[in-house]
Order: sequence, then C-alpha cells, then structure tokens
Amino acid sequence: MTFHILISDPLSEEGIYPLRQANGVNIVMETNLTPEQLEDRIHGFDALLVRSQTQVTRELIEKASNLKIIGRAGVGVDNIDLEAATEHGIIVVNAPDGNTNSAAEHTMAMIMSMARKIPQAFHALRNQQWDRKSYVGVELKNKTLGVVGFGRIGQEVAARAKGQRMNVIAYDPFLTAEKAEKLGVDFGSVEDVLRAADFITVHTPLLKETKHLINKEAFEIMKDGVQIVNCARGGIIDENALYNAVKSGKVAGAALDVFEQEPMVDFRLLDLPEIIATPHLGASTFEAQESVAVDVSVDVVSYFTTGTVRNSVNLPSVPKEIMKKIEPYFDLSERLGAFLTDLAGATAEEVTVRYAGELANMDVRPLTRNMLKGMLKRHLGKQVNNVNALYLANQKGIVVTEQKTTESKGFMTLITVEVKTANGVRKVAGTLLNGQGARIVKVDDYLVDVVPEGHLLYVSHNDRPGVIGRVGTLLGQENVNIATMQVGRSIVGGSAIMMLSIDKPAETGSLEQLAKLDEIQGVTAINI
Repeated sequence: MTFHILISDPLSEEGIYPLRQANGVNIVMETNLTPEQLEDRIHGFDALLVRSQTQVTRELIEKASNLKIIGRAGVGVDNIDLEAATEHGIIVVNAPDGNTNSAAEHTMAMIMSMARKIPQAFHALRNQQWDRKSYVGVELKNKTLGVVGFGRIGQEVAARAKGQRMNVIAYDPFLTAEKAEKLGVDFGSVEDVLRAADFITVHTPLLKETKHLINKEAFEIMKDGVQIVNCARGGIIDENALYNAVKSGKVAGAALDVFEQEPMVDFRLLDLPEIIATPHLGASTFEAQESVAVDVSVDVVSYFTTGTVRNSVNLPSVPKEIMKKIEPYFDLSERLGAFLTDLAGATAEEVTVRYAGELANMDVRPLTRNMLKGMLKRHLGKQVNNVNALYLANQKGIVVTEQKTTESKGFMTLITVEVKTANGVRKVAGTLLNGQGARIVKVDDYLVDVVPEGHLLYVSHNDRPGVIGRVGTLLGQENVNIATMQVGRSIVGGSAIMMLSIDKPAETGSLEQLAKLDEIQGVTAINI
C-alpha cells in the first residue's frame, strides 16, 4: 500500500530524509499554494506536512477526505484547527524537542551579550565612537543564575551556565530537592530564586498563572543590579514593570527575544540603553529547522508503519465500544485531577487511580490519561492532552498506578485519585449521579457532596461551635458570596472540613484572613 504525503511549506531534503527512505511513501512537495489551491489538492493525500505558513483550517480538513495525520515541523500548532482534526479522526504531531538546543544557546548568547554590553558597544563603534569606559561589563564566574522553569530548555541553560562557573538556583513545579541535587543545582521557590539570583532567565509556558509572573512585586524582591532574560514567551515579564525597574536602576540589564505583542509595536523598551533585544530568534538556526522536520518525518513514518507516534498533540481515535462506555466519565476524571492538584499544593511524586464498580471491567486507560491532563495542565498548559499526559508524567518522574475493584462502597461507579507529595498523601473520590452529573463524594477521609466546578474553598478546622459563622461573616465582609457549603467530620469535636462554593475567586488577602480565624487549620482555594 502506498501512502501519499503532501508537503505544503518549505522543508529541507535533510529534514524529510526519513520519508525518502521509507517504503510505500509517495512525496509531493508543493509550496506557496493559495488556500483555494490547497483545498483542491488535498483530496487523496494521507498526510500533510507544514510549518507555520500553511493554515490548516476546518474548511481544508473537511476537504481532506483521506487525511490521517498532520505534521507540524515546529513546536506551536496555532495554524492548525486541532478541534476539527480531532473530530475527523486526524492525528496531529509536532516537534517539541527539536529547538531545545537552539533556544538554550540563544539564551546563553543573550546573557553573555547583556553582561558584556556587546550590542551597545558595537552600536557605538558603528557610530564612530571609541568609548571603552561606558561599556564595562561583569563576569559570569561565581554569579548566581536563577532559572524559573526547569524543563528541557531550562536544564540545558543551567548546564551551559555551570560551564561558565556560575552557581544555579532553579524553580519548577515538578522539581524536587532530590532531583535538583542530582542535576547539581540549588532548589527553591520562585521567591527564593528571585532573591538569590544575579541573573534571571525564565523558561515557563505562558499560562494564566505565569502571565506577568515577573511583575512589580517580583522586581522589588530581587537584588539591586539584577539582569534578566526572556527567551521563552512574551507576557511572562510585565513589560511596563520592567521599564520602570530599569529606569529606577533596580534592573541593570535586560535581554528580550519575545514580547507581549509580536511583531513588536511598542518600542519604548528599546529606548533604554540597558535593554538588548532580538525578534524572536530562539529557534532560528539551520540545525533546529532541520531537527524539527526530521522529528515530524519520523513520526509520520512511524504512524504509517506501526500505528504509533511520539508527539501527538490531540486525542487519537478510541474504539467506539470503549468510548461509548467511558465517555461520560471523561469530564469527571479531568476535574478530579485539577481539584487534587490545587488541594495538594505540591508536586506529585506518585499518583494512584482506583476504579471501582462498573468501571473495574473496562479499559480505563484513557480516563487515567485524562485525569493526568487535568492534573498537569495546571503547570504545563495547553500542551498537555490525553495522548501525551502519561508521557509527560513519566518525564517528570511521577509514578502512575491504576487499580481496579468491583467493590464501590454503595456507588455504581467510583473513581478515587490519590497523590503522594513531599507534604504527604491527599485523595479525592468522585462519581456520576444519575441526572445530576459529576460529584466529589470524599475528600481525604471526609464524606461530602460537592459539584466539582467553579470557585471552591477547602477549609480545614476544629469542630467547634461558631466556626462556620465566623467564616461566613468574614467572606461576607469581603463581598464574597457563598453559593453552597458542605461540612464533613469524622468525630464530634475533632478535625473537620468545609467545602464552600463561592461566586468569585477569593483574593489572597481574604484567604490569609480566613486562615487567621480561631480554630481554622488551613484554607485552600480550588478553581476548576
């Protein structure tokens, strides 16, 4: 059987070498097609390989009656309609590792250029100014590099920094003290990193939690004269706050490859001589461009020969008979993962998922992956999906175990998720109630009946008269409306919990005030 592959964006011959070597593959390379021309050509092709130029729209996908796989030679898939591809049973693969070395090298180049003021000195020479005194730099040796986000790229940057005899302190939600020690770096919270570092580089995805992670308050706790780099995503650093920090002298230098708006429209930052910048060049090397093409080509060949891929970014086809039985539990499983991540408040080391009742006799692996998606996306964002969730968990060193039992403790089905962290073991159990949807029925050892959605507060307290009233009164004073409240306790007068559903997220100050109330042991905000 021959598989027909259309390449609609320029890819090097070296990049598509795995396709050339594969048996039963017919390659057609036609670049610069208009959308209308591509729609006319796509029928009959089994695979489509693109970079960022081709827009793989729903309209195109609906015309591609034979298409089975789309390969994006790069990291982002913004130009591909993932929902439409999934609906039509088309696998989408990308190359998440291909630009790791390129991005790490660019980060180090920016750090060294910033430290020695190389761009500024060159610009002066171009203007026929021989000025040595104005461009005295600093050495990297014995300085501390703070790395916020310690994934593939962050670790590569750290290795290069250590080669420059820098000290490295890192933060990542999946980094533990034990892992840090093995990698030869110090480990701390975001605040620890910001306080200790002479140079700071960020390598996190851009999420709600990481947008403006480096803001006015963050700059205030940094060392005077700190230098900062962003080669990750625009928006992690608050550009207005950075501008003010440089103007005040708090920040001695900044190197930016990415911006909150691209192409960059507000060049105010570049008016500051302390700031150097490049136009999003982190992955722009010949080697990286070739590497991402090779990775995608290998995945396409693997799919046609073995039916497996390494880097899928969407949900693969699931046998209809399995999907029909487990599909109602997908939403519940994801919500349990998200709930438990907020509740635990620390990096998971081990995750155990127990399926009881009717689910015990089914293939529940898709549900486990979906639960992990809910758990991991708090830190990794949209890159996590049902296909790669288990792979990413394994990469982060999280041990995942599935258990099954027919004993469901009075429920038709019951899903219990238990997570072990450095802080201890936490667990949550949920089920589907006929006609009423998802419910959390147990948190740790407390029985509850909670709808896992919206803004929730978990309050642990001593079972004493007046505690509930004090909590309600304080939230009322903070203009936080309580929609529902569930109370669970094991023995009268012992430890107890409240699960509150509230109409809007509680502010940090409100949570701190709650935690100070008499008999309150702890307060955790959970947002689903």
